[in-house]
Amino acid sequence: MTEAVHAPSYRCSSTLDFGGAGGRLCLQTSTGLTPAGSHPHPRFFSGFLTEPGAAAAALLSVADVAAARYHRQFPDASRDPVVTGNGDRLRFESFSACGGVYARLDVLAAGLDGGEVGHGTTNVDVNDPLREALARVGGADPLHLSVGPDELAVATPDGAVVEKKVPLPDRWLRGFAETQVIASTFDLRGEVPAAEAVRFLRSLPRGSRDPGWVVPGGRTLRRTSRPVPGAVCLPGPVRLAALGRVLRYARALRVYGPPVTARSEPVAAAWEVVLPGMRLTLTLSPSAARGFSGEGSALEALADADAADADRVAALLAWEPRLDVADLAEQAGLAPARVRAALTLLGTAGRVGYDTAEAAHFHRELPYDAAHAERRNPRLRMARSLVAAGAVRLDGDLAAVTVDADRVHRVRSGGGESTCTCPWWTRYRGGRGPCSHVLAVRLARGTVVRPEGDSR
Repeated sequence: MTEAVHAPSYRCSSTLDFGGAGGRLCLQTSTGLTPAGSHPHPRFFSGFLTEPGAAAAALLSVADVAAARYHRQFPDASRDPVVTGNGDRLRFESFSACGGVYARLDVLAAGLDGGEVGHGTTNVDVNDPLREALARVGGADPLHLSVGPDELAVATPDGAVVEKKVPLPDRWLRGFAETQVIASTFDLRGEVPAAEAVRFLRSLPRGSRDPGWVVPGGRTLRRTSRPVPGAVCLPGPVRLAALGRVLRYARALRVYGPPVTARSEPVAAAWEVVLPGMRLTLTLSPSAARGFSGEGSALEALADADAADADRVAALLAWEPRLDVADLAEQAGLAPARVRAALTLLGTAGRVGYDTAEAAHFHRELPYDAAHAERRNPRLRMARSLVAAGAVRLDGDLAAVTVDADRVHRVRSGGGESTCTCPWWTRYRGGRGPCSHVLAVRLARGTVVRPEGDSR
């Protein structure tokens, strides 16, 4: 059963009121973390949106994803997006109910006017009446935005808070951890202008959940049934439906993905629509049937990570919108590889994300209990138990992992890859992250005590 880990509550419901020469969009915040610590209803911005039509459509797209289930569709309650103030921009993030689509809207400095952006992270209320109102925002309508309690906001008649009945699930946190690791392997594969973006996205088969591939070529995108070097996976075109809301405001479409070959299996990919003053990105898991929470991409980095390193790096994050690994390494006195592992460990608690457009991590503090990262990763927990029990026997590139009296699995390591004789590895062959036995061998090989101050 999926464990719910955070139930947001608000002073009142978010509203969009039209009147006079424009409108007022008041997005109410829940309990969140700020530089000053926890705050019941932090305020991150009060000013104008320079492109209100595009911003309203993009925010609706993020809400669409939070309400969608692309695999085994059945009615499901919508969850509230997460909002982060990074000092120079606002980020709105959500996951689909099935966990296979991650959406992020970055409203950059050029998209905001007349107010300072604060620092912190929390949930923001997006209710059904607000969605209906956002759909009526026109491109020329001035729109004032408040993220946090507004001085004109009206509380509920009895003075009570508005508490959502649908708390955010544990799989959202696991999804945040996985996507920041997966996205860090992506490169920009292609960029096409607005007209081609509209043509391509509108040409996709509606309702299709079948995996496919896209080959960027100059200023166009071409669909193909097989992977080729330079191609980007399109695992389920129906999962790009949320981009339809913003196409009339699009300036370009960018596609990101990992390196692939002619023999590659479906992989995750990111699709970014460039808007005036903002970016809307959808990251898709390798299959409509797979949620990000079970991908296992963070496990190897977690096995290598050091809690002390993570604490040292965490003290330097400072709500930066762009984290430079080299700068963090110099400030922390750690090797870049250890900083990257520390960022991954911090990501399991929702404390960092990854922006494909800028190829950099960013700081956020999700409103979750961060004390149970190990519990959220049963394969890693099992691996540590096997090492602690002395079940791993190393012999050069080979290793034997004794699970019980009747089961001994063989792990072979070499060339940066590992294989195992267990059913998990036979079924997925590393496509869903390492099995617990590979992790146990990795932990056993890496069990060293570093001298104090050693930064290797």
